Amino acid sequence: MKIIKSFLCFISFAVLFNPMAEANKAHHHEFIIQATKVKRLCETHNSITVNGMFPGPQLVINNGDTLVVKVINRARYNVTIHWHGVRQMRTGWADGPEFVTQCPIRPGSSYTYRFTIQGQEGTLWWHAHSSWLRATVYGSLLVLPPAGSSYPFPTPHRNVPLLLGEWWDANPVDVLRESIRTGAAPNISDAYTIDGQPGDLYKCSSQDTTIVPINVGETILLRVINSALNQPLFFTVANHKFTVVGADASYLKPFTTNVIVLGPGQTTDVLITGDQPPNRYYMAARAYQSAQNVPFGNTTTTAILQYKSAPCCIGGAKKGTSIKPIMPLLPAYNDTNTVTRFSQSFKSLRKAEVPTELDENLFITIGLGLNNCPKNFRSRRCQGLNGTRFTASMNNVSFALPSNYSLLQAHHHNIPGVFTTDFPAKPPVKFDYTGSNISRSLYQPDRGTKLYKLKYGSRVQIVLQDTGIVTPENHPIHLHGYDFYIVAEGFGNFNPKKDIGKFNLEDPPLRNTVGVPVNGWAVIRFVADNPGVWIMHCHLDAHISWGLAMAFLVENGKGLLETIEEPPADLPVC
Repeated sequence: MKIIKSFLCFISFAVLFNPMAEANKAHHHEFIIQATKVKRLCETHNSITVNGMFPGPQLVINNGDTLVVKVINRARYNVTIHWHGVRQMRTGWADGPEFVTQCPIRPGSSYTYRFTIQGQEGTLWWHAHSSWLRATVYGSLLVLPPAGSSYPFPTPHRNVPLLLGEWWDANPVDVLRESIRTGAAPNISDAYTIDGQPGDLYKCSSQDTTIVPINVGETILLRVINSALNQPLFFTVANHKFTVVGADASYLKPFTTNVIVLGPGQTTDVLITGDQPPNRYYMAARAYQSAQNVPFGNTTTTAILQYKSAPCCIGGAKKGTSIKPIMPLLPAYNDTNTVTRFSQSFKSLRKAEVPTELDENLFITIGLGLNNCPKNFRSRRCQGLNGTRFTASMNNVSFALPSNYSLLQAHHHNIPGVFTTDFPAKPPVKFDYTGSNISRSLYQPDRGTKLYKLKYGSRVQIVLQDTGIVTPENHPIHLHGYDFYIVAEGFGNFNPKKDIGKFNLEDPPLRNTVGVPVNGWAVIRFVADNPGVWIMHCHLDAHISWGLAMAFLVENGKGLLETIEEPPADLPVC
């Protein structure tokens, strides 16, 4: 069985408690993108990996350090790497989304990402941002406190990152291509995974189930990352409680819970203590499914929290393999009440610097759509609902990525014809967004590469409103280049007259990905202090390919420190 190593413990202590530890260190890494034989669910696939590892390498740095990662593409697909949640202050060229901040790294080529992480502590991650390569190209990025500093909670004995994922018994790139060709929804995954392993409840999987060892009385920091492509997930450990202390590399006021829920892209840091009788306990994750009548994977992935002093396990993990772990209770797949209670428990650790006066106030509807079958398409290319093709949009604009230039290159070099800056600040048509009788005329959005321009330093509020077009759904909306405060969320249509009274402007959570409630809304605020082009998109990857995205063009401010850096010499060309 695979046992999670405890070397992070030593790294953490060495950095946190060594007075000679170097400040603002530069960490150099090499990522080789390559095909690797990976066996799961009894079948072997040539999966795209980093350095032959699945999941990929774990990166550990301190707040204030610099990462220099040379990515060498030896695979047969174009690739980029996104450093999810990293602010990328003035270093938008290193953000990574394909055709947004860079052209892809072609097979046989390389590109070096250089950026500093400043003012962020906790759990971030990295993943491919090209096609569906992130199904297997992803890993954790742990940001520890600066040298000489400590956590705002008792120092845990160990850090244990846990990457929740999805596995297809197929080539994920082909799954996406087939969906684009047919206009249908992509095939659902065949398994969920914890650190790349499906766990005991799947075929041919039990001998590689992930094991997390723990001592009686020990407290460990679980850094849970939802790296699944298309599924929000519940996560719990049998008979144990979590103390939630952080999310998306921001600290929170601690609170206890039996279960956490994460949308794709989100991270949550929880403390767990070995305070139960020594035994083996399942750690389990399964789907939160908010969209009705939509296929989803209803299986459960497991790892094992294993007490080192359990009668089964003294002398090594393998001696306990015949002892069946205790299984936790998990919420129902559609348990939105548990999701709501959990998200409403999030509060920033300290008083937040929330903008109270606004320069920009956007209202953005998010949802799916159905395009009528083009006359020159055969029926096999229109396998969406009732002979249509699936699409998606924000404010009735389905986002189209360019292919000859990246958006940031086009902006920086004033290249015309790549994008426009007329993304609407409100829906073109006002309607009963969460009602059941939505006009079919709203099901077909316009398609375009429309950006929204923000002046440097603008104080921005965005109301994100789910809609019932095709089906309402909880959408994890991720904004690149920024953290934002979630000042309120609720159900139904946002009503400024009554809902502003619900705003938390004292200690709202600071996040980079917000789960917009199914049939509901969320309000976020931030200051546009990072010049560049920053995509905001649903982190359900099926929805990205349908156009559920838009992008902000944040203008340069005054002087060098308010201006994006010049592009690096090795920036890929299209």
